[in-house]
Amino acid sequence: MNDAESFLVLHGIGNHRPPEHWHFWISAQLAAAGHQVLYPALPSPDTPSFDAWARALDDQLGAMRHSRRTIICHSLSCSLWFAVAPGLDQAKRPERLLLVSPPDPKQIPPAGSEFIRGFSAQDVAASATEEIRVVCSDVDPYNPAGATLMYAEPIGCPVDVLYGAGHITPDTGYGPWPSLLTWTLHQVDRLSANN
Repeated sequence: MNDAESFLVLHGIGNHRPPEHWHFWISAQLAAAGHQVLYPALPSPDTPSFDAWARALDDQLGAMRHSRRTIICHSLSCSLWFAVAPGLDQAKRPERLLLVSPPDPKQIPPAGSEFIRGFSAQDVAASATEEIRVVCSDVDPYNPAGATLMYAEPIGCPVDVLYGAGHITPDTGYGPWPSLLTWTLHQVDRLSANN
């Protein structure tokens, strides 16, 4: 298809890519629509190494073959993106970046402590060329204060708050997520909750 795009879906700590997760669902939906979808199993998800995940991310960015590219980060992969943003090669910056449930560094489990590397709102804001969006919950155990004040406002990007959605996982009803699909296909400009 001439209008095919590239999508990269990045999971968080402790995630072994279960088929009931929205990561798996959105990857399958986009692939069925003819898009290139990269959904890598990041190394050692239970005890992640920052360097190993950063290398994997760089490899995946290099494998995105279409001119329009979207990165979807969830949980600890948001922290990974924040850390690599300052040194991101201009040619590898996506058009669209979606940050789902970015954690508060104070709430990152000890196994993910290597990913606590600071946050430059200016660098993150420059890490995508067209759109950056944060999606979070009002009751996220990994960011009780909320991603709006911590991330979206400093970056200067829109935020969609999904009420009662926890960390936005299958445990809180996020397997199929129709709103995410319509956003990826440019049919809506915001994401909404599954309720």
